[in-house]
Amino acid sequence: MLDRLPFLVGLRYVRAERRNHFISFISLTSMLGLMLGVAVLILVLSVMNGFDHELRTRILGMVPHAKIEARDGLVEWETLAERLVQRERVVGAAPFIEQQGMFSMGGRNEGVMAYGIHPDWEDQVSIIGQHMLEGDLSDLVPGEWNVVLGAMLARNLGVGVGDRVTLLVPEASITPAGVFPRLKRFTVSGIFSVGAELDANLAYAHLEDMQTLARMGDAVDGVRLELDDLFVAGSVTRSIVNELGPNYRGSDWTFSHGNLFQAIQMEKRMIALLLTVIIAVAAFNIVSTLVMVVTDKRADIAILRTIGATPRSIMGIFIVQGLAIGVIGIAVGVTLGVVLAWTISDLIGWVESTFGIQFLDAGVYFISDLPSRLHWADVRDIVLAAFGLTFLSTLYPAWRAARVQPADVLRYE
Repeated sequence: MLDRLPFLVGLRYVRAERRNHFISFISLTSMLGLMLGVAVLILVLSVMNGFDHELRTRILGMVPHAKIEARDGLVEWETLAERLVQRERVVGAAPFIEQQGMFSMGGRNEGVMAYGIHPDWEDQVSIIGQHMLEGDLSDLVPGEWNVVLGAMLARNLGVGVGDRVTLLVPEASITPAGVFPRLKRFTVSGIFSVGAELDANLAYAHLEDMQTLARMGDAVDGVRLELDDLFVAGSVTRSIVNELGPNYRGSDWTFSHGNLFQAIQMEKRMIALLLTVIIAVAAFNIVSTLVMVVTDKRADIAILRTIGATPRSIMGIFIVQGLAIGVIGIAVGVTLGVVLAWTISDLIGWVESTFGIQFLDAGVYFISDLPSRLHWADVRDIVLAAFGLTFLSTLYPAWRAARVQPADVLRYE
């Protein structure tokens, strides 16, 4: 019987209605604090994981993991692409021409990064073909001067499929009438949307059309690579450049979007730390709860000691009581946090559509909707951290209870 004493009495103290309602209030506050802290931490980390996932799949699905460029242009790009695909870690390669410019239509002007691509190769390094709203990459036919625009770019220009737009590039053409910027009329053959800032500044034309516009002949700027692990892009790029020689240069996604990824990781760590502090505050409220319970139950402790309970058993009673409070709060918090993590995207979408507001503007943020991605490893770490803090919070009150002397208490009973 005495072996089960800590569990029997500790759980009874949790269920019993106390004479001191203030103790009950503090106990309930501790439980609610743990619940909210755990739930919010799970939700926030899930949202941060969602941002991280969207960055990898959307932004880095459009942005090449690595680029290998030749200083004077690359003519035999097919040979190089087939050679690079044979390398370890490289899963795809495609040629490209990169041209900064400005699209003009009906008095509207929008800056753009125009890429010359080969439709038959592009799927190896980009997800654009999976996000076409209208048209298809196969509509990019050499000599027809077709172009595929991002949805936001098309909306800003006020154009749709079949409309014609003018691309101005920052290179001069010398004519008998003087020096004029180089420009070319394109027909919009498709519109894509990845739900990110890239929809506002990317356009794709056929490789041969861009070669003609850039006066590059049969050369391209270089080859874009898709890797099986984007975090090895730097080492793979350096290895390739060292092998190819000094006439080649390389870059990877960390040059263009590395800061954004690092910012998300830093924010995730800092938010996790701050919310863990909230959980710690709620857990340490258990200290005050149990200290008051110990004071309230001094007579009970003295009686238990006189019938054979050891100081260790007395400590166990209040450790069990504190852990029971913590476990209830953590369990409810985990349930609430997981449900919110699974439904927050739909909930925010409903709020936006119902009240006509927008929480994330794709013109400011790199996505237009709130992503959420639950990782069970995060849930496990949160539960372990909260449980550990709760356990630490029970030690001092339990130690105080074990030091109660039965003779001192019963002398005045």
